[in-house]
Amino acid sequence: MSIGDLHNWYSAAGSEIEIGRTGQISDQQDGLRYPAFYRAQDNQAAKGLWLGATNFYDPIVNKAYTHKVVHAGPRHLDIESETIPVKLTMDGRHDHTNVLVDNNPATNLQYSDKVDNIDPSLVSDRRINNIVQTTMGVEMRRTIYAFSHPDHQNYHIQEYIFKNNGCYDKDCNTSYEQTLEGFQVFLQYRYAISREGMVYDGNWLPQSAAWGHNTMNDVIGENPDSPSSNDQFYENGEIMRAFFSWHGYHSDASFDNIGGPNSPGEGRLGAAQFAGVATLHADKGPHDKSDDINQPSTTWFITSDDPTTSGNDQYNENKSFNEYNNYMTVGDPDLSQAELVGNSNANQFNDPRTGSNPGGTSQGIGFGPYNLEHGDSIRIVLVEAVAGLSKEMCYQVGQNWKNQTFNSDLPNSSSLHTHMMNNYHRSTNDNNLYKNSWVFTGADSIVSTFKRAKYNFDLMESGQGLPVPPPPPSLFNVTSGGDRIMIDWSNESESHPGFSGYNLYRLKFKPDTTIFSYDANQGVLYPIDESIATMWQFEPGVNTYDDLTASRGFDYFYFLEAFDNGTNDNKVLKSSKFYTITNTAAYLKRPPGESFEEIRIVPNPYHISSRDIQYGVSAPDRLMFLNIPPVCTIRIFTERGDLIETIEHTDGSGDEAWNSITSSRQIIVSGLYIAHFEMPDGNAIRKFAVVR
Repeated sequence: MSIGDLHNWYSAAGSEIEIGRTGQISDQQDGLRYPAFYRAQDNQAAKGLWLGATNFYDPIVNKAYTHKVVHAGPRHLDIESETIPVKLTMDGRHDHTNVLVDNNPATNLQYSDKVDNIDPSLVSDRRINNIVQTTMGVEMRRTIYAFSHPDHQNYHIQEYIFKNNGCYDKDCNTSYEQTLEGFQVFLQYRYAISREGMVYDGNWLPQSAAWGHNTMNDVIGENPDSPSSNDQFYENGEIMRAFFSWHGYHSDASFDNIGGPNSPGEGRLGAAQFAGVATLHADKGPHDKSDDINQPSTTWFITSDDPTTSGNDQYNENKSFNEYNNYMTVGDPDLSQAELVGNSNANQFNDPRTGSNPGGTSQGIGFGPYNLEHGDSIRIVLVEAVAGLSKEMCYQVGQNWKNQTFNSDLPNSSSLHTHMMNNYHRSTNDNNLYKNSWVFTGADSIVSTFKRAKYNFDLMESGQGLPVPPPPPSLFNVTSGGDRIMIDWSNESESHPGFSGYNLYRLKFKPDTTIFSYDANQGVLYPIDESIATMWQFEPGVNTYDDLTASRGFDYFYFLEAFDNGTNDNKVLKSSKFYTITNTAAYLKRPPGESFEEIRIVPNPYHISSRDIQYGVSAPDRLMFLNIPPVCTIRIFTERGDLIETIEHTDGSGDEAWNSITSSRQIIVSGLYIAHFEMPDGNAIRKFAVVR
């Protein structure tokens, strides 16, 4: 799901297990990316889905079990004989845009947004359809909805239907009809907020924070009959049943690490997100489809490296007994993990049941127990969301904190915000008070997100839907030229009711450039930094633009938004930028040189002290060969004559870029180098120097 501000991958097995997408430890944090426009915003470490029952007869092994549990995660997965994928498809209201740069595919959605079916009447922009058959004789149907509406693009609605269909394999070759007693659904969520400052990327936060070692998990609404002071309610007065998680204190941090500020650097916040899950609906029973306000029945946390989270075995009755009774159906703790930790170091919290906590704490929620006769089903609907400070505020607050300036501007408080500050902020100096006050507004933000999701879910239940933004163009084409970069797009958006025009954005250096800038000296935020980002607006009927303001040698990326006039909702709606963001650079190309004497190498000499201002942060090691023939072979030698790279220039232009990488994938060192240009009608040699 990658068309709103929240991106996540989903598994055919029904749960997104630890390193389950790539298998790489470096991808411990993979998924729940928010805000997804920027790299390294992942908050998901692992998830688990367990289904349990009591007094269960297993026809596969011809044995009766007092307790039976099947598992998908958080580490264990058996897709052949436990949680067996049957279907994983995606529907879309429309397909993603065909994005081209210089006639080559240039969109991440080419690979991450495989739409199997187009349905213009779809209630959401994207819908994943997932069917899993389990060896409990239960079929799980998981349906996931994602939206691009600006108020609804940071959550996914997830509907689960568990049906006792009596099948024990994908093709139902083994079947057995029995009533499932004590049927229980248990989900685990291991969050690690957020990847940006972790060991895999920025590396300014403690190493184990990447596992979620210091994750805080708070539960609200678990006791509807006796609400707590921090419980939240929807507009209709219904209590909100949810949990949310954030980046808590870590003993290895030498600074106040709430919000994950880049203390060694400029200060920006790298872990200000709040992630969580709210229950939107849970059947009271197979024959009473009304919402049970007392579900989930279990809200106990579970330490992420607890022995029960790995080595799971559906045929180990003792292990299933422990999983079912001590975790899946244990009820509600007197205090949540966050309440037990308070403003102490979350990474040093010990589970009172096990006495240890080497890997951090996950949050569990359990639904049931239900008795399902053959053919009965249970429906559970959740919303998973991420919210918090905007990227602009992460820079502004973090830099103010680092510089100890402009820190008297505190946010408006609420009862929940006051609760967060009173319980989870350490009373230190005013500078930390300023930072943490802003970070803890994330609790209000995720509660507001849950409210918007509930509003949307109620619309869906009544057969309605959100107002629809204009669709993106089916084609977005960018072409590098000699004196301009040419952009054109198709006009499907213009048939949308209330269509009003297009916004075209150009980003310098990289596709996730921060288009804003913050002047930490003046305390001023500029929404668009014109030195790295440009925006043009076009009226209906305009479908081409020649960018004449690009500078030679720099990389440029583009995206297009179609917008309406605000008559479809109480605000202007825009098509998602993710449909059209280019992932391949366009740049100015010179016409071919007319003589050998015109060939130049820029910069020459190359000096590392100027690497970021020569061709920018996207190409700090770049050298340009200019005024070259339309077709030639460029061979680069060391001063003593060792060939280190060969470049075939065939695009007909007068430019060729080289990022100082040898054919052995090594960056070149200081020294004198020789470039030999072999052309159909002669040869030329140029020397250049590198200082590192």
